[in-house]
Amino acid sequence: MTLGSFFSWLEATDVARAIAESLFATASLSALHVIGFTLITGSALVANLRLLGVFLNQRPIFEVTGPARRAIAVGLAVSVATGLLLFAARAASISVNGTFQVKMLLLVAAAVFHFTVHRNVTQGASGTAPLLRATGAVGLALWLGVAAAGCVFILLE
Repeated sequence: MTLGSFFSWLEATDVARAIAESLFATASLSALHVIGFTLITGSALVANLRLLGVFLNQRPIFEVTGPARRAIAVGLAVSVATGLLLFAARAASISVNGTFQVKMLLLVAAAVFHFTVHRNVTQGASGTAPLLRATGAVGLALWLGVAAAGCVFILLE
């Protein structure tokens, strides 16, 4: 089975067809998707601005990044679940969209970076100021890249 035929099969499933044929289902899933991504983006913004020394400097790093990491995990769970359902309804056409592919690449890179490098640098917060700032800058750039790619994808649809 090729990837293209898999996406065609996915679109033909009962769940995907029900979503594609229901404005209410699509709108509801889209709203939940945006809420999840807002949780991700807001939490990533707070955590990374703290590492950059721009925000909440009076708070220890772990007090800011720990709750933000948990919020990002919840937001990711919501956004991935709703995104998969929305994707299923139009899998064949969306899968070949270059902007969508960039968004997915950035999403994976941002999540992997956040839950590995970012976590390791911030858990003990024993990193040097340049390391903390670099981590914050990369994390912020990745998450904002996901948001920008998502906006461009929506605008071009």
